[in-house]
Order: sequence, then C-alpha cells, then structure tokens
Amino acid sequence: MPTKRPVPTAPKQSSARACAPKRDVLRERLRAHLVRLGLKDLDARLDAYLDTAAKKRPSYLQLFEQVLGDAAGRLRERRIERRIATCGLKVRKTLAAFDWDFQPKFDRALVEDLATLRFVERGEDIIFTGKSGTGKSHVLQALVLEACEQELQVRYTRCADLLDDLHAGLADGTYERRLKRWCRPVLLVIDDVGLGQVKKRAGEPTAAHTLYNLLDRRHARVSTAVTSNIKLSAWGNYLGDATLAAAILDRLVMNATRIDIDGPSYRQHVARRRSKGAGGTS
Repeated sequence: MPTKRPVPTAPKQSSARACAPKRDVLRERLRAHLVRLGLKDLDARLDAYLDTAAKKRPSYLQLFEQVLGDAAGRLRERRIERRIATCGLKVRKTLAAFDWDFQPKFDRALVEDLATLRFVERGEDIIFTGKSGTGKSHVLQALVLEACEQELQVRYTRCADLLDDLHAGLADGTYERRLKRWCRPVLLVIDDVGLGQVKKRAGEPTAAHTLYNLLDRRHARVSTAVTSNIKLSAWGNYLGDATLAAAILDRLVMNATRIDIDGPSYRQHVARRRSKGAGGTS
C-alpha cells in the first residue's frame, strides 16, 4: 500500500506580523473618526498616545482619561483665547505686573480678593476713582483677563465708546439690540468715565439717559465695574443730566466696593525715568 506524502504547507507568519495589517487598518479608522469628530489635535498626537500605551501599558481607563483630558484642555484654551479676543481688551494686563510699591495706598489685599471674582457671583459692583495714571484701568483690565480665564461672559469698554455704540443704535434702529448685548455679560467693565468727549445731539437722549437705561437693567442682577477720572459729583455735568447721574450712582453705590486712589501717576513716573535715562532733567 503506497505511503501518502505530506502536503506542503506555507510557513506560518509570526503573530506580530499577522496582527500588523489589522492594527494599521484600525489606526486609519481611528484617524478617520477623529477627523470626522473635529478632533484634529488628537489625530496629530495619535502615534504618541499609541507609543505611550505600548511602553507604559496604562489601564484602559487611564489611557482614555489622558486622551480626553488633553482634548478638554485644548478646547478650554481655545475658548479662553476666543473670550480674550472678543471681550474688548486691547492689551493684556495682569496683577502680577502691577507695581504695588509705587502705589502703596492701593489696598492690595482688597484687590486680590476682587481677583477671585466672588463679587461677580454675588452680583456686586466696583467703583474705582482717582486721577489718571494711578492704576485703576490696569487693575480692572486684569480682572477682565481673570474672568476670561474662568470662562465668564465679560466685556470691557471705555465709557465714551460704549455711549457712542448705543447712540449709533438710535440712528440705525438697532438701539434695543445693542442695549441687550451690553446687558448680557455677567461682568461689564466701563473704563474712563470723564475721559473722552460725550456727543450731544439735539432731539436725542442725553448720555445720562443712555447710561441709566443700561445700568438700571443690570442693577442687582449682574456685576458692573467702573473707573472714573473725575469726582462722582461731576458726573452730572459730564453726562448732561445731574438728576439721572445721581440715579446712576445711587444704583452703583448701593451694592459696590468703592476704592479711591490718591496717588501719583505711574505714566508720568515712567516718562521721567526714561527722560533721565536719555540724559534729560527731571
């Protein structure tokens, strides 16, 4: 009886080589999913995540938390940058950059407490008064930046620019829409009351009417912070109506932290220092 010859078989592939095509297919599918979901940042770091998984062998939960944590962090950074870009700030000033030694009368502990933004949670207001250059705007701009970091809805504007915007709404029929937009932020910073020319047009409400309408709607609901380069008693003359100016201040002062800065101008200090450095005289 003839013996059967064994049928030749193809050499077996190693398990690693056999799994490679499948792994590559899964990687490409995963890339497609990330692109479809708009997670391009994760797509760019996919190989790094896979290398980490191969070398450190974290648990599924640990790896998943790292991937989603990175994605959430990048999303938060983009949102903060968008808030800063659209809040009205022209420069980014921080409390860390404030020269406390130059302005010793500034209550640092109080300002740092304001920087926690707990006053916003309570719907309280702020009034800073003092001469130009004493640091009022710096501090409030730093609070705006901190509010952006905390992802709060915040707007910054100079008083004259705010009034111009609302008066433009009277001309083109968008006043109510503009007013609602300024009412919306949980923190509205109105800088430099007393600086800049307030336009007065015949037949139109005074600046006092316009500002009163805004602050009356915001009163006791959301926070407003104001800096003034003139005495509060001079607001009536600046805004064009003493009675309404008094009503505005009545609402602001009722639930506000009031800080008056009686100190020298930092801008003049810097100018003198530069002049000396250039060989000038003080």
